[in-house]
Amino acid sequence: MKSKHAGGIVETVRTVVYAILIALFVRTVAYEPFNIPSGSMIPTLLIGDYLFVSKFSYGYSRYSLPLGLPLFSGRIFASPAQRGDVAVFKLPRDNSTDYIKRVIGVPGDRIQMKSGRLYINDELVKRERIEDYVEREGSYAVRRFQYMETLPNGVRHRIIEISDDGPLDNTPVFTVPPGHYFMMGDNRDNSSDSRDPNGGVGYVPAENLVGRAEFLFFSTDGSAHFWEIWKWPFAIRYGRPFEGIQ
Repeated sequence: MKSKHAGGIVETVRTVVYAILIALFVRTVAYEPFNIPSGSMIPTLLIGDYLFVSKFSYGYSRYSLPLGLPLFSGRIFASPAQRGDVAVFKLPRDNSTDYIKRVIGVPGDRIQMKSGRLYINDELVKRERIEDYVEREGSYAVRRFQYMETLPNGVRHRIIEISDDGPLDNTPVFTVPPGHYFMMGDNRDNSSDSRDPNGGVGYVPAENLVGRAEFLFFSTDGSAHFWEIWKWPFAIRYGRPFEGIQ
């Protein structure tokens, strides 16, 4: 009986180890889950969204590995990010904090903001006013200006603005260096991004890209704590899971 019991424990441990190895393999080479803790990508992504990021979209770097283990440098099986991609990356100034922003500039691009308008390679990026974005702040509803922006490669996405004269609405010209990207949040007046090279993000090295955001798998409005199971049915945003990320 003891031998059978010991054999059962060994089989259980072996099964758990295999499951962990498979999960680590999938997380490293295929998809990794992330959650959204801030509002810098509103209206595309909301606080409380959970999404999958494809690790294979841009190839693999050390940051594709658990804990960012420095087993190699650069990228293998590399594919360039495209303007309009929503990408997760490691913050360049510490190489450990995960950020998520939209790719606005690729290597060689000249990026500038003038009076709240985006210019890429000296060309004004088209934006069209659409319905206001309504944001809840406590018991109040706050309306924000919302636009549909069309990047030079035809990617269309929504942005919101508080005004066109915020701290990052007028910038010098940024020329994106080789092997780097220029990232911006869709919530233009509430985003720490490449427009701020000092306290913000600056240029993002290609090696720091973790993956491309693909689709949501869960979303909660934050009105229920993890242990308040009875509140979960009212906290889940039922219309968001399994939405693709544009």
